[in-house]
Amino acid sequence: MLELADGRPPTLGSGRLVCVDGPAGSGKTTLADAIAAARPGARVVHMDDLYPGWDGLPHVGAQLDSLLGPLSEDAPGRYRRWDWHAGRFAETVTVPPADLLVLEGVGAGSRSHARLVTVLAWVSAPPSLRLRRGLERDGPALAPEWERWMGAEAEHFAREGTEARADLLVDGTAGTRADRSPRP
Repeated sequence: MLELADGRPPTLGSGRLVCVDGPAGSGKTTLADAIAAARPGARVVHMDDLYPGWDGLPHVGAQLDSLLGPLSEDAPGRYRRWDWHAGRFAETVTVPPADLLVLEGVGAGSRSHARLVTVLAWVSAPPSLRLRRGLERDGPALAPEWERWMGAEAEHFAREGTEARADLLVDGTAGTRADRSPRP
């Protein structure tokens, strides 16, 4: 994936933007972390930090605007981090320009910012595996939230055509996330 990104011109100011999108629990974080580990100085932003809660997917556009807009002009971008445990926004996070930004999570490859994307990867896994991974991480009490989220993301992906626009399709059936924070 890095070879593909490096072979394309910068799209995020003088840097490149790799978006790792796909449904919750498919393995996006694992892939994003591997990409960042392979490129010293790469930064990762997790969409989970941008959604205002379980119903936040439709409202993440302004967060992406304040993050990616300035970065496209080689200025620091910003977003308000959602605190999943407190159920509210926490601090403002400043993201300085970088040679490579990896944006990971549901909605990372949204059409509204497609012109800034260098490479779009789509990670998929069967719904039953994704739900199992999510409930193992977040606990069975959050099953209703997960099921509601899965419906919202399916609508989002159908509207956005994300998978069809992806440069790379990745099978996310191997690996698990170590992070135990409750979030999609």
